[in-house]
Amino acid sequence: METVARFEKVSFEVFRRSCSDLGLTLNTDEIITAYEEIRLPRRATKGSAGYDFFSTIDFSLKKGDSVVVPTGIRCKMNEGWVLSIYPRSGHGFKTGVRLANTVGIIDQDYYFSDNEGHIMVKLVNDGVMGKTLSAGVGDAICQGVLLPFGIAEGDDVSAVRNGGFGSSGK
Repeated sequence: METVARFEKVSFEVFRRSCSDLGLTLNTDEIITAYEEIRLPRRATKGSAGYDFFSTIDFSLKKGDSVVVPTGIRCKMNEGWVLSIYPRSGHGFKTGVRLANTVGIIDQDYYFSDNEGHIMVKLVNDGVMGKTLSAGVGDAICQGVLLPFGIAEGDDVSAVRNGGFGSSGK
């Protein structure tokens, strides 16, 4: 198979700023430890399409709760590719936990944004199953699938991204 992407850690400064912006109550030593323990996404088996993304924090999601997890990961992709982020199948099936945006779309040019393309995941427990999801540092929390995409005839967009979430729609 053709290699079309590379997962990398964001810089420590971007990770630290993200943790602060999210209001996570981590001291400097805890942020350093979390950063050092970041695991790059990986497939569980040779036949897996999805790359597991791992939590950098401990959390528990009860009915109605949500959490934003700074993964510390960015993805450099070849032109014409997109990374789609999906919930782990078991989480939705067993607990009703889902991604807040249903499917996260990580564009190829997000890598070059001011936040270094830091992928963050917002999980929501909609309460349908009435169960709590607990996850710890290093637990798989979602999965990413690399997909090719095309453009429509007459597409003449020339705008360049320079921001984070939703910045291309400003």
